[in-house]
Amino acid sequence: MPPPPRRGKPLELRVQRQILWVGSAAVPLRNVSWVEAFRLKPAWGKAGAYFLLLVVFASLVSAQLDSTDGGGGGGGYAAGVLTLFILVFVCIVLLWSRKPVLVVEMNSGSRVVLTLPTMDELRAIAGQIVYAIDHPEYEFSAVLEQHNTTNNFGSVVNMNGGRGNTGITL
Repeated sequence: MPPPPRRGKPLELRVQRQILWVGSAAVPLRNVSWVEAFRLKPAWGKAGAYFLLLVVFASLVSAQLDSTDGGGGGGGYAAGVLTLFILVFVCIVLLWSRKPVLVVEMNSGSRVVLTLPTMDELRAIAGQIVYAIDHPEYEFSAVLEQHNTTNNFGSVVNMNGGRGNTGITL
């Protein structure tokens, strides 16, 4: 059995003797029911929460500017700039939240979710996993590294579902 992944180290994904190893987690290939690489949907809820928070902040700042300039009309310009800033920020949150993922689902309903910076790499790994299912003698190994700014501790793996599965925390 491989050692568990350590913080800041790459995560190894490999198929050896019909077992899919994700770090130190083992999944028999005969239990894999679904493999797909796709982009996650944008985080609309997160973007909506940021939008509402920033709209409240912009209205408070605009009201403060209106009260300090004596009604001279400078608050309208500031409100326009703040509104533009809010829209740009919400668009950045929506675009940044679309991450490429590889999902490997088991017959039990549990799944392993992996991220890499490009869809091509994920599709290649998905193809290798599917090929290994049909060809028992096939073995491969891939090193996954995380390239986003939200997790600086290595590859992102999320396991959920199944019986008593607590997932992997990296």
